[in-house]
Amino acid sequence: MKKNQVNLNSYNNSEYKPGSTLKKTLWYFTNMFFFQTNFPVPSKFKVFLLQQFGASVGKRVTLKPSINIKYPWFLDIGDDVWVGENVWIDNLAQVSIGHNVVLSQDSYLLTGSHDYKEVSFNLILGKITLEDGVWIGAKAIVCPGVTCKTHSILSVGSVATQNLEKYTIYQGNPAMSKRTRVIV
Repeated sequence: MKKNQVNLNSYNNSEYKPGSTLKKTLWYFTNMFFFQTNFPVPSKFKVFLLQQFGASVGKRVTLKPSINIKYPWFLDIGDDVWVGENVWIDNLAQVSIGHNVVLSQDSYLLTGSHDYKEVSFNLILGKITLEDGVWIGAKAIVCPGVTCKTHSILSVGSVATQNLEKYTIYQGNPAMSKRTRVIV
């Protein structure tokens, strides 16, 4: 019995329209020159730029150099958020970040994937929500559709493929609950 095979020629992404060509092009260059650069562009200026492109951004947000944001119009950031160097917010879908959230260096928020069961390898989108007090460790990955509940932690190099429960520390690939987060 012959099994079906992936046929990327049949892939059709025409339904996904994240914004006009002009808007995406303007953001591409803004992102490249002011966000992806190693030059320390002030956070306040970067927040201003994000807001001009439709992001909702709270107060006292720190945006380090060399970050990459796919589409700011799909981004909500609360107050007192820290975004470390080389963070990639690959938000093909909505990303909501609560107050007092930390995204450590090289962490990755991934809202898109592909349906490996389909011949056409269709695009799958899933929003990401990081509730208040969440800490995403260095080189950690949050996958499409995941909610990290209040004050959960995703440890260094871990991969969240399902929701993280509140006040719980997760580690590994896939991330598993390790212990309760106690704040003194």
